[in-house]
Amino acid sequence: MSADTRTPLDHVNAALNQLKEMRHYSKNYVEQLTAQWLLFDGELKKLKQAQRIEELMVRQGELYDALDQEISELEEVAAGLQPVADETPAALH
Repeated sequence: MSADTRTPLDHVNAALNQLKEMRHYSKNYVEQLTAQWLLFDGELKKLKQAQRIEELMVRQGELYDALDQEISELEEVAAGLQPVADETPAALH
């Protein structure tokens, strides 16, 4: 489907897919960074690097939360863009 024939729903769904992929990778990165933090917390403190890593973990967590919020909002937009099925009432006898 070319860009000029895509509907607003197509665009929203494409953005949703991209955001969901970003959220997936963001979560994995937070988990990896946390695991490293737990392994090397003492050494990082000795090197005076603990605060910087902790700040990165917080910011990465904030990104994850923001992605989650945006995904929820775009899912609502997508639901509103869904074509409405023609619900014509049956003829009364």
